[in-house]
Amino acid sequence: MAWYQKDRAETERLLESSSKGLSKKEAAKRLCEYGPNALVEAEKKSALRIFLEQFADLMVLILIVAALVSAFTGDVESMLVIVSVLVLNAVLGTIQHVKAEKSLESLKSLSSPKAKVIRGGVKMEIDSAQLVPGDMVSYEAGDMVVADGRILENFSLQVNESSLTGESVNVDKSDAVIKEELALADRINMVYSGSLVTYGRANVMVTATGMETEIGKIAGLMNGTKEKKTPLQATLDDFSGKLAAAIMVISILVFGLCMWRGMALMNSLLFAVALAVAAIPEALSSIVTIVQAMGTQKMAKEQAIIKNLAAVESLGCVSVICSDKTGTLTQNKMTVQEIYVGDRICRDRELDVSKQLHRYLLYAAVLANDSAIVDGEGIGDPTEYSLLSMYRNIQGLDLDGDKLALSDHLLRSMAARLEEIPFDSDRKLMSSKHLIHGRQTVFTKGAVDVLLGRCVFIRLEDGIYPMTEEVRGKILAQNEAFSAQGLRVLAFAYKESEEKLSRENERDFIFLGLISQMDPPREESVEAVARAKAAGIRTVMITGDHKVTATAIARAIGIFAEEDEALTGQELDALSDAELDMEIERISVYARVSPENKIRIVDAWQRKGKIVSMTGDGVNDAPALKKADIGVAMGITGTEVSKDAASMILADDNFATIIKAVANGRTVYNNIRNAVLYLLSGNLSAIIAVLYTSLLALPIPFAAVQLLFINLVTDSLPALAIGMEPSDPDVLRRKPRDPKQGILTRDFVRLLIGQGGLIAICVIAAYWLGLTGSSAENAAAASTMAFATLTLARLLHGFNCRSRHSLLQIGFAGNWYSLGAFVLGFTLVLMVLFLAPVMRLFSVVALSQNQYLEILGLALLPTLLIQLVKLIRDRRE
Repeated sequence: MAWYQKDRAETERLLESSSKGLSKKEAAKRLCEYGPNALVEAEKKSALRIFLEQFADLMVLILIVAALVSAFTGDVESMLVIVSVLVLNAVLGTIQHVKAEKSLESLKSLSSPKAKVIRGGVKMEIDSAQLVPGDMVSYEAGDMVVADGRILENFSLQVNESSLTGESVNVDKSDAVIKEELALADRINMVYSGSLVTYGRANVMVTATGMETEIGKIAGLMNGTKEKKTPLQATLDDFSGKLAAAIMVISILVFGLCMWRGMALMNSLLFAVALAVAAIPEALSSIVTIVQAMGTQKMAKEQAIIKNLAAVESLGCVSVICSDKTGTLTQNKMTVQEIYVGDRICRDRELDVSKQLHRYLLYAAVLANDSAIVDGEGIGDPTEYSLLSMYRNIQGLDLDGDKLALSDHLLRSMAARLEEIPFDSDRKLMSSKHLIHGRQTVFTKGAVDVLLGRCVFIRLEDGIYPMTEEVRGKILAQNEAFSAQGLRVLAFAYKESEEKLSRENERDFIFLGLISQMDPPREESVEAVARAKAAGIRTVMITGDHKVTATAIARAIGIFAEEDEALTGQELDALSDAELDMEIERISVYARVSPENKIRIVDAWQRKGKIVSMTGDGVNDAPALKKADIGVAMGITGTEVSKDAASMILADDNFATIIKAVANGRTVYNNIRNAVLYLLSGNLSAIIAVLYTSLLALPIPFAAVQLLFINLVTDSLPALAIGMEPSDPDVLRRKPRDPKQGILTRDFVRLLIGQGGLIAICVIAAYWLGLTGSSAENAAAASTMAFATLTLARLLHGFNCRSRHSLLQIGFAGNWYSLGAFVLGFTLVLMVLFLAPVMRLFSVVALSQNQYLEILGLALLPTLLIQLVKLIRDRRE
């Protein structure tokens, strides 16, 4: 018999659990028995397979050819060095791949779904991976179902099970027993992992976890999918492929030229291979990936969890941020401010539990409330648990003193909920029925305009009176006064009624009072909005609050200026697309918006050619998060469906974190661009030197093994160090870059040719000095000097490519990796130049003291000239 065919008592007996849930000890025991509640991923590549795949590369194939040519020509030492370097590169590539996988797994764990579970009678929030069969889980609208379970207590629950059934219509759930055999889609007393709660709430006992769930069974049949390359990576890979093809053509021409000059076949082949080795930036793709991965890790430490690497690139282009207000721009710590009760305004500590009016207002605040405060932490809606915080502040309810100690937990136990109608965005009300002083009493809270329209009486301190238009107008005026101060207002009412609670009879209430609350702006939000403005980024507030409330907060934060406009969702609906396009630059606040409104706002900005970031936390935000270029979900208050739709998750729900992420995104792009400049300018200098000697029929300037050393030492180490460069102080003072603009801009190409040509001139000068010097083996000396000059010049050039500013301005303290890369590279160069066994391996000969000084001077010259130009520019700026 299946779980949906069992009643509550049998389900609890078989799972050895109850409505109080499992004890922590029993849950830990079952976790060991059943394993974590997670889907087993497709089989990952073994380290050996990853290692072997490192050799499936055009560059590696060229190097293998170079090794074979060396072996055929009797140059066994060069062959051994090439093979050793290839193996070392493969080992490094394997380590990087494994580390990248671990990094992505750690990021995934940061954004893994949470579950509200009852253990030992206490409601708590845990990682969904810790769920076990027998756990009692609470679900409410917006939650993702994270394990299969039997519904034991149902409160108007509706679930979207399209991930399992393909049916997009929400399913009304029940806790009743089903006797007949039914298909999965008809088992209305069950919920299944991967589905979404769209309405109501329920308490569910977990029946299956991990691969034993229905979606786990599907996952077992699925094949793993390959990760897509980011747009930048794809562009660079395409560029590298075209570059490699061009170099191969040039190498073949050079090979033919060498043969025409009468050079031996093997020597000609080695020369052509040397040119190819010098030209192809084989480290480019891996460096881009590593820099992006480092960027995502840095963002994760700063509370911005990037779900895919493509988002890193897009972040640097963001020009409009459509931000939610609550919790993002504000603290998300709702605090009760002023209370309107008994026709007067008071603070929470002025409420008197000896007065029935005040006492009933407190009853309504605590009982018509789904939140809880556990160990000082609020669980649920901040608006609701702020009411519990207010209740705990009331004189006479101080739990730490000798006064009446009727805690909110005890009050809820004594006046247990008999019936309820959960809150929903259509009604804007929540009602619950309780037994108060022997009478069935309904307490209701909700939006002032909605609830006031359903009140026929008002309770004052001396009795109950009819709700007249004059009284209603006075209450509405007070509500407007609260809202004008940026306060959120809830109305409270009650009635005594024995009829079954339903939406139809959710009326004829007795008005109790208004409670105003405020979610104060985050202190850092004001600065973050100002920084965004300086960075050329427009911040727009989109909220469900009243226009007056939203405008007051926006003005305090710096989003709303005097010439700006604020629109409600209804006013937005009245505008045509053409009218919206004309007005959108002036609109800073959108209030009372619908999901369709949010999509329309994002779409309008995108029509303007803007890259839009959209923040959100609710189910209704998901479509707009998908529509935006960068969807940003809230990590604390966000629903699982909003996190699933987003590209980035804010672990701290803080707007300032978005600006930090934008700065990091721009820095990642700048670092990749600088690394590309470094690699291509260095390789260009080697190409120019090889082509120069080839066209003039001069001896080969570099042996294949020397070029291999140059690429290993002077490509990888400094380029990686450039990728670690921190943000420029002015990274947020520049306008967002155009995402359609490639890396190879006119200015970039000018720098590339200028810097690469400058290094090439110095290398050729060193070559000629060696060729005409006093050494007996002039060709070998020329090669050694060209090799040493190119290597040292490129190591020093790593400092030039760190930033557009001079070294005097940026210093070394922000990036010790660059200094470390230079010291390590310089040490290896010294070993090649002065240790006899290593000299033989790399075809290097001993030089005179003057020649070493000439190498040092020529290697320093490009960096000195480049730094001088930067210094002059810095002073002008």
